[in-house]
Amino acid sequence: MAVLAAPDDFAAMQGYKSFTFDDHATYLQQVEGLLRALTARGTHTSVALFDPVGYEAFCTESRLDPDTPASRTRYTAEVAAAGTKVAYEGEPLTRLLPRLVAEAEQQATWEYASALLARGDCDSCGEDIGRAAFARATALLRRIIKAVGPGTHHLVCSIPAEGQTPLVAVLRTQSRDDGLLHLGEAAALIFCTVLAAGIATERPGGVVLRSMRPDERDTVRGWTLKDGGRLHPLTEAEVFAAYCTDARTGEPVPPEPDVDYRAGLPLED
Repeated sequence: MAVLAAPDDFAAMQGYKSFTFDDHATYLQQVEGLLRALTARGTHTSVALFDPVGYEAFCTESRLDPDTPASRTRYTAEVAAAGTKVAYEGEPLTRLLPRLVAEAEQQATWEYASALLARGDCDSCGEDIGRAAFARATALLRRIIKAVGPGTHHLVCSIPAEGQTPLVAVLRTQSRDDGLLHLGEAAALIFCTVLAAGIATERPGGVVLRSMRPDERDTVRGWTLKDGGRLHPLTEAEVFAAYCTDARTGEPVPPEPDVDYRAGLPLED
């Protein structure tokens, strides 16, 4: 099922006469009711985002009338086959939709960063720039995790993008005292791809890391990306400024209580 998660997307679809819903809240209530009914019948359902702009382009390319339920059904099938989706497990849409939007944003980030890495080889040396940058990014991630030691770590990599909000990738890891590491493979792939895009394009990005350990105050550290793909430690003041600024909007964010801001650790090459 493809859902119009945002009010603006819902409003865009109201321009079609065959789309008969009057308000977004009622629409979401009916969608949730249908999902529950399908689940009660034993039907497993996945939910995707319905993009009005993508829908219009799909209808144009497929020579379909966009103002028909049949065209919306065909587009939904297209989204289900190729787009981001999450399984519905009985939770309210108020919990499911933010997760779906976040996963769709991460997928779009990965696709854009991958496109930056695929721009070709180095003219002077013939090296595959994207492959080399990804290898460098993977090595840097390993060095960060090794440097900060055991604990639960929340990493954010931000790289400037041309004509749009920055590329932002988020990764959560758990390192044990015995050296065992737990992390999500998909999230790690996106994180390394975004970092690699910054390395390959020589854009001034950075990494901020928050460490959480039992019975200790949280610690935040940071690094800036420069000098041919090196992560240089930030000072305590720079870490504070980076963590207390929204990476997407540039607006200040109030500092959290019980959090220590520390300089980034040196990362050995």
